[in-house]
Amino acid sequence: MANHSDDFIDISSSDDVRKVYGKERQVQPKRKGKGLVRRIVVLVLSMVMLLVGTGLVYYYNVLDRMTFKELEPKAVTPTSNTKESTSVSVASGGATLLSSDNVLNILLFGQDSPATEEDHGRSDTTILLSIDNVNKKLKLTSFQRDTYVSIPGHGDHKINSAFTFGGERLSIDTIETNFGIKVDKYATVDFSSFRQVIEALGGVDIELTLEEIKYINAQIDVNNQTDVTQFLTYDETKEKQMVHLDGYQALWYARNRGEESLGGNPEYSFSGDDWDRTSRQRNLIETIVKSLREKSSLTELVSIANKIGPLVTTNLKKGDITFLVSNIMTYIGYDMEELSLPTLNTWRYGTTPDGQSVIAIHDWDTVRKDVAKFIYEDSVSGGSSSSNSATTAQ
Repeated sequence: MANHSDDFIDISSSDDVRKVYGKERQVQPKRKGKGLVRRIVVLVLSMVMLLVGTGLVYYYNVLDRMTFKELEPKAVTPTSNTKESTSVSVASGGATLLSSDNVLNILLFGQDSPATEEDHGRSDTTILLSIDNVNKKLKLTSFQRDTYVSIPGHGDHKINSAFTFGGERLSIDTIETNFGIKVDKYATVDFSSFRQVIEALGGVDIELTLEEIKYINAQIDVNNQTDVTQFLTYDETKEKQMVHLDGYQALWYARNRGEESLGGNPEYSFSGDDWDRTSRQRNLIETIVKSLREKSSLTELVSIANKIGPLVTTNLKKGDITFLVSNIMTYIGYDMEELSLPTLNTWRYGTTPDGQSVIAIHDWDTVRKDVAKFIYEDSVSGGSSSSNSATTAQ
């Protein structure tokens, strides 16, 4: 796959990828005799070729079922500062983007279902997944949706407004401009697709608090969803307990940021904020990855991908996906870490001129350094330690 811009990392042309070229077939003189051994060898090779061929056909059918959507060109392309095992200083602005051939950054969007195909809807979830092949880690960075940022061409707004204004393209430009980190690829699911993804995985087993369980049940009740899902059963005496979530239940868990008098019912009052919600979203992703570790068969993982593929919109190329799938068993074995932005002591609550409550960052330099150190670790110099801002998933 050819590079179209120096600003992008082409994972399919990585040094780790080996291209296998078939040699030109040479005509060999016919040998006399049709021994039993040769017949057996031919039969075995034919069976192997048939099985491999069938597998390839199935795999490419999986790829064809996915929804590929390329991004529109950038209005202004920042200068990419690609470094490998070299210290770099974090710029105070977003004109230079940090990136590395050893780290793949994929921005994950959870989209509120749009009214029409032309609409972008709202970005309810924005999480950067970083596959760090140097430190053997999967890293999740959440962006609070009320963070007040500069959106290219639109002025200052909440960060999730970028998706409404211009979908994935503008959201990626906004992340890069404000946080100085190169986004390589993206993947988007809407709420309906999210439920189906969870169902394709067979649901998810996860430990929840008693209040989180009651919140899910309250949402099912208020939204009259007992015909499509069911209430969770629980033990009132246990503060934390394992439960199995289906698609609808998992969606309510991922969207939970607390609410007073849910549905107008004062009995349905739950504490929480958007920090709690993003923490739950990361916890859900981590739980899913851990469950995939138990599915040790690559064939089973490809089968899951066949179900999930049509539900995801992405600009990952078929070559990219083939590379990722071929290494999936390695990636799901990586340790997981998480970070929530903005980091500690860099922000305060503020109010916009039109009266909206927002998260106003007053120390952008520290935020950029924190996220750079979290994603690129020792390859970045001049940053503050992320140990107080990031947590490791066990």
